[in-house]
Formats: sequence, structure tokens, C-alpha cells
Amino acid sequence: MFGIVRPCRHRLGEQLSSAWMAHLCGLCLSLRRDHGQFARLVTNYDGLLVSVLTEAQVEPGAQGRRRAGPCPLRGMRGASVARGEGARLAAAVSLVLAAAKVRDHALDGDGLLARRPLAAAARRVATHWGKAGERTGAHVGFDTAVLVDAVDRQPGIEALAGPGTPLLSVTEPTETATAAAFAHTAVLAGRPHNAAPLAEAGRFFGRLAHLLDAVEDREADAASGAWNPLTATGTDLVEARRLADDALRGIRLALREADFTEGRLAHRLLVHELRDSVDRAFGVRACSHPAPGGSSSDALWVPGAEAAHTPGGPYAPGGPGAPGGPRPPLPPHRDRRGTVAGCLVWAGLACTCQMCCDHDDPWSRERRQGWCNHCDCGTCSDCTNCCGCCDGCGCGSCDCGCNC
Repeated sequence: MFGIVRPCRHRLGEQLSSAWMAHLCGLCLSLRRDHGQFARLVTNYDGLLVSVLTEAQVEPGAQGRRRAGPCPLRGMRGASVARGEGARLAAAVSLVLAAAKVRDHALDGDGLLARRPLAAAARRVATHWGKAGERTGAHVGFDTAVLVDAVDRQPGIEALAGPGTPLLSVTEPTETATAAAFAHTAVLAGRPHNAAPLAEAGRFFGRLAHLLDAVEDREADAASGAWNPLTATGTDLVEARRLADDALRGIRLALREADFTEGRLAHRLLVHELRDSVDRAFGVRACSHPAPGGSSSDALWVPGAEAAHTPGGPYAPGGPGAPGGPRPPLPPHRDRRGTVAGCLVWAGLACTCQMCCDHDDPWSRERRQGWCNHCDCGTCSDCTNCCGCCDGCGCGSCDCGCNC
């Protein structure tokens, strides 16, 4: 799963986190239902934004949810997942763009695709995905030709780019493709007046996606000699950051012009989480997830440490959890999984990065603290410019986690 918007459940909160997972699973299951298990490989975090935007514009309950069965990627738990035209549009966009990416790697002979048999197989997969995306797009009234055209124009633009070439001329095809996808959500939702502002938001999002990818790959591309838009056009990181901040501001203003019925998740992802993605790409944020009862600069929190100072607590001196004392009682039994089943669930959680956030233990099913309690997942406790970021949108009313 790839993408620049990678939210953490700690920041989203329980309600928005559940909604985000519903869209992620909805995209994945839509791909499986319409195109088979293998198509689920193209599931990505940015693609589900199309589904989020569609649902944000329809009347509550119009698209609805459905109950999905247990899945290894959810720790073998069922879930309520998004359904409807938004998920299918997201699937179409994901398939077409993934097909283009695979085809590009096959033509360049990257990695294992340098071998002719593997490159030929990759081209067949890309062709299949491209046609599947075109069929699904036609079903929801979206012409995927605009995406294909953007992908086809990109190599020519890159070939002509050199020192002094405006960076935005290189990002234009990506901007055009995402603008078309975002705008079509307004058509699906029956709110054509939203098409213009959402196209603008999509244009800036496409610019950011291209920019952040270039920033993150800059050093690796320099080491391998691969083409990078920043290096090719002579754009330094200061200018790249200015363009990224300008795109963030453009998205925020465009979303304010759109008419949403329930826009909290869209606002959270495209305003707050996207800003965190920019900070992460440019390496300007340190670990800021606060320890319980402490500040963001506290040392790593050790579970049970706060109880060490509680009289009579299990970790108090002489208590069962104190050094040298007996071990504290185990939690109640909760239908433990076997060794093999637990290993499979652990692999699913690890491969989908769910180990980073609070999750059920693969074997005992007990709730466990995620790794991102000790990593750079950020919180609004250090978001000193939150109100400035939202320009008075009222963070408290949008449940984005801010307290300003």
C-alpha cells in the first residue's frame, strides 16, 4: 500500500479511524469483487481519497456500509466497509495508474524486470489492469483516457526538462489526472457545483504527490543515476518546500469552497494529515507523540510505569509487578489463537503497517500498544499553527483532534 497520506489512528481518533479503514477496505474489496484477488495489489492510501470525497458529498447513509467478513489484514476481524460508486471510481483510478507504473518499470527494465520473461509478464498484467480500470471507469461514467493521456505525456515532458525548466511544467500531467478524478466525485455525488473546487484541490494534490515523491527519492536517485525532477530542473529543497506549502494552502482554500454534507474525514486527511506528510518528507518533524500524562519531549513511555507511583498498585514497591516481586496476574483468557494462525495474523498486521498503531495481539487477542507511540506519528499537541492552518474552520467542530 503506497501513498503520501498515511494517517495514524492516534491522530484520527476512533470515529475517523473507523471511517478511514472502511474506505480502505472498501477499495480493496471492490477491486477483489470486480477484478479478482490479484487486483487487490493496487490498493493504495491515496486512491481511497476519491471514495472519501464522494461520501463526504452525499446525504448521510446514501452510499451506506456493508459488513465484511474476517480478513488477515484486519487481524481476522470483520468490519464495516464502504460501498458504492466512490469505491469503484477509486478502484478504476488505482488500476489505471498502477498499470501505467508497471508498464513504465517494464520498459525501463527496472530490477527483476530487466529479464525479458518477467518484463513480458509485467506488460500483460499492466494491459489487463488498464482494461479493467477502463471498464470500471465507464461503469461510473469516468473516462480514464485523461489518466492514460497524462501518463503518456510524462516521459516526453521529462525528456525536454533541464536546468531552468519550471518544475510545475513537469508536475502538470499528474495535476491534470488527479484533478479529473477529484472532480468526478462531485458528479457521482450529484453535486456538479463542487466539480470546480474539487478539481482545483485535485490539481494541488497531484502537484504535492509528484513533489514529495521527488523529495523522498532525491538522494537514492542521485546515487543510482536515475532521473529526478528536482535535480533535472535545478530546483533546490527551499523552492520545493515553498511549492509544497503553496499547494497545501490551495487545497485548504479549495475545500472551503466545496459543499460537503459530512466533510470531517476529508478535511482531516487533505488538510492536517497532508501537512504532516509534507513535514515528514522534508524531515522537519521530530518524534512528537506524547507519553501518557507527559509532554511530547518525554522519554519513551513504559507500560505500567505510571502505576509505579500509585500506592497499592501492581507495580508499586512490594507489589506483584515490582522488581524482584511476583509477576502481575495475566489478563482474562480471550480465545487464544494457535501458533500458526497467530503467525499468519502477525504477518498480515506487519505487512500492512498496522503494527504501528494500537492493535489486537495476534495470539492472545489482547489490545496492544502500537509502535508509533515511539515514532514520528505526530499529534495535535504540537500543532501550534492549527488554527492558522484551518483559517478559523473550527477544529473543535470538525473532530480533527485539535483543541484550539
